[in-house]
Amino acid sequence: MGSTASPKVTPLKLETYLGVVKNSVGTHMFRNFYALIKGKPQDIMRQGDLSCAFFVSFVLVGFSLIKSIHGTVDGTKKDLVSSGWKRTRKPRPGCIIIWEPKINKRGESHKHIGFYIGNRKAVSNDSIKRAPNIHVYNIRKVDELYWHTKLNSSGR
Repeated sequence: MGSTASPKVTPLKLETYLGVVKNSVGTHMFRNFYALIKGKPQDIMRQGDLSCAFFVSFVLVGFSLIKSIHGTVDGTKKDLVSSGWKRTRKPRPGCIIIWEPKINKRGESHKHIGFYIGNRKAVSNDSIKRAPNIHVYNIRKVDELYWHTKLNSSGR
């Protein structure tokens, strides 16, 4: 009997990464991130109100595109830069978007981070739905866009 060779399988990193980002819409898995504050455990995401960096960094760690999971945009941005992400001017599917700070209902200034998925759309945490959501990418002024060369080649 002859043996049948297995076909070569080449993972498509960018396509899979974008699939995970799009399929994350509506999940509640990023609502809670606990930390000790003054010796007491607290949910620093406020039940999903502040989960944008947790969501983005979690996905990026899963694809070995940054080193750690973060609870803040500043921490995520620092990891992006140290992990080889470079600023870019034009959005392309897979880019990381950092939007300008916005004052919330509590009077606090917060930066925002998410993923550009193409066709002028982005996925980021929605503080009202308290879950990732699809929206127009220029929902507020875009401060920075980042791209990683590991997303350039999808194996084709």
